Amino acid sequence: MRRIGWTLLVLTAGVVGAGALALRSRAVQDALVTRIAHRRIGRDMSGLLAPDALRVLLCGTASPIPSSRRAEACTAVFAGGRMWIVDTGPGSWRTLALRRVRGEAIGAVFFTHLHSDHIGELGEFNLQTWVAGRPGPLRVYGPDGVADLVQGYGQAYAADTRFRTAHHGAALLPPERATMVATPVTLDGDAARILDEDGVVVTAFAVEHDPVKPAFGYRFDYGGRSVVVSGDTRPCPNLVAHARGADVLVHEAQSNALVRIMEQAARDTGEARVAKILGDIPSYHSDPADVAREAVTAGVRLLVLTHFTPPPDNAVLARIFRRDVGAVPPRGMVLGEDGTLVVLPTGSDAVEVTRIDP
Repeated sequence: MRRIGWTLLVLTAGVVGAGALALRSRAVQDALVTRIAHRRIGRDMSGLLAPDALRVLLCGTASPIPSSRRAEACTAVFAGGRMWIVDTGPGSWRTLALRRVRGEAIGAVFFTHLHSDHIGELGEFNLQTWVAGRPGPLRVYGPDGVADLVQGYGQAYAADTRFRTAHHGAALLPPERATMVATPVTLDGDAARILDEDGVVVTAFAVEHDPVKPAFGYRFDYGGRSVVVSGDTRPCPNLVAHARGADVLVHEAQSNALVRIMEQAARDTGEARVAKILGDIPSYHSDPADVAREAVTAGVRLLVLTHFTPPPDNAVLARIFRRDVGAVPPRGMVLGEDGTLVVLPTGSDAVEVTRIDP
């Protein structure tokens, strides 16, 4: 038996050694990289645009409290052969790029409000969707101030646009398609239909994020299915009204129990500025228990939490986010992650929750 053991050890060492020598070979290295490149670059994600379903992909689920696993606020809705983006938080384009979600089919960007963690990636969304072959300027909807936002990003990226056009040629990268067109959203009372094309209807409605005003949520209806994205808000009757009967409610979530612990820790360690900010934020965000009650009242099928404060990146934090939640919608409550995908087939009441990994 000892001789057999030694024989196996020698064989194993030989295989490992041969493998190590092979990896030093340029031909082997290039072959490995070629195989990986074909698999990654050739990954076909066009199925997200298929007309048979309304699809929702979370591409940023953190708040300004950082997480190595999450980008900041961003939700992608796929419907009518287009990708519709709600908010462009820092890092959110990277979430899509890692999953090979191409940008040429972008329909528009919708901003819920103009806090930095919701607007910080607009320049990259414009650049990357232009480079991918977007057929025209990028449409950008949002509250008062969105025109200044678009103009500012256009100025910031002007040199980059010139350089890329000069390098790759105007035939590939027409500079006139690198522009953005801002559409300020004005509500008729507490809501307004702001888009109706290719079977996709988008309704903006007011939420309560004072002193940030106006602040919006958005409802997407397509093929008899619907998803509502809350934006940032404290508990809000108008959100309940406009989420009525939706298949999915994607809603921000802040654990005020955790925020209070963090605030006290900041005071105890002499971080008075941090403590002040943490003490202020519960007034304009929603605790998971409140969100669940609103979802049940609205009669939505599935509640998906996002924009976490703080991000529930371990089992203990995730349990705290759930612990005071009572009743939930019939399809349950999901703690969203970057890459969470919800599929709502048309002509059906099915709700499928899966994920897309990088």
